[in-house]
Amino acid sequence: MNARERFNAVMAFEPVDRPPLWEIAYWMGAVRRWYREGLPRRVGLPDDLGDGRGAAAEVFPWDITDAATNPLASDVHDFLGMDPGFRRVPVNNYMCPAYEEIILEDHGDWIVWRDSNGVTRRDRKDRATLPAFIGWPVRNREEWEQVKAERLQPSLSGRLAPGWDGLVAKLKAGEHPVVVGLRSGYYWACRNLLGDEHLLYMFYDDPALVRDIMRHLSNFWIALYDQVLDQLPADAAVIWEDICYKNGPLISPAMVREFILPEYKRLTAFFRSHGIKTVLLDTDGDLRQLIPIFLEGGITGLLPFEVNAGLNVVEIREAYPRLQILGGIDKVQLARGRQAIEEELAAKVTPEMLRQGGFIPMVDHSVPMDISWDSFRYYRERLREIVGAPR
Repeated sequence: MNARERFNAVMAFEPVDRPPLWEIAYWMGAVRRWYREGLPRRVGLPDDLGDGRGAAAEVFPWDITDAATNPLASDVHDFLGMDPGFRRVPVNNYMCPAYEEIILEDHGDWIVWRDSNGVTRRDRKDRATLPAFIGWPVRNREEWEQVKAERLQPSLSGRLAPGWDGLVAKLKAGEHPVVVGLRSGYYWACRNLLGDEHLLYMFYDDPALVRDIMRHLSNFWIALYDQVLDQLPADAAVIWEDICYKNGPLISPAMVREFILPEYKRLTAFFRSHGIKTVLLDTDGDLRQLIPIFLEGGITGLLPFEVNAGLNVVEIREAYPRLQILGGIDKVQLARGRQAIEEELAAKVTPEMLRQGGFIPMVDHSVPMDISWDSFRYYRERLREIVGAPR
């Protein structure tokens, strides 16, 4: 059984030898620390990307054309014998043409710059800390209409990766699960367009604008992928929708139901019409209040189940037996050494969780820099033993 077959079987709750050996992502600073602590360096990471940038692992819906800005942590993958991970259908599904990235102010160690999505950011040059977002491309209806008309139309012109036909053939024939990767879901896309604070006001001050943005995103994504999925069928869809924080949703469940649920129903119905049965949603924080709404909207699985936000995958599985679960291993415990790792794995990767299926255990977000190579390697070796994966 290859990685693609194994993933599809696990997501379908079918009998399988074991779940895939996967992680979500790593901080580049973590991988660089591991090089210093004994990880063999064969491929390395780009020197011009700071420690605070992400290095993709197996579940990051990686586009094989993205290596310069979203590199794979290939040395970790190869050394630990991880399984082949997701490959994203290589289509630009957001701003096209992208905004020109320009530096607006240079202050030595930090800059103010505009990114390819039109968001103005204040960033350390080494990306050692999280950026501050200080400006957005849409402030009113007029600016939205301009962005919609100029950058969010479903023409494939300029959206397909170079060498499209060859990539399609390679992905069809490969053992990597192929995914539609929406890097911005409905709430996240609105945040990127309007900014958090302005968006929260717009739910009340101009709900028609918010509805129009979300409705257009559905129309846009459906029309775009309707042209693509006949050429390159996908095994799953993965949607980034950071709509929660440590203590719960960023907007009320009632607002999610009113504004966002109808669009999820449309989008997931479209995916199902193209044979995509697994639709995964990635949100940080405490998502418990939203799980029933996401399930009603056609979402079949969630990740990464952050433990520090109160999420316990065993308890959630008891409440939602057919919910696909990816993640849930507490990164805080991994940093505390081998005894803590043993206790965490014993509590989460139980025989019952593995027997039921629909569960891929992995760290509950990107692996941070406070986890040593010895601890991470021990965790992965013990997890391999528990799930019964031969070396």
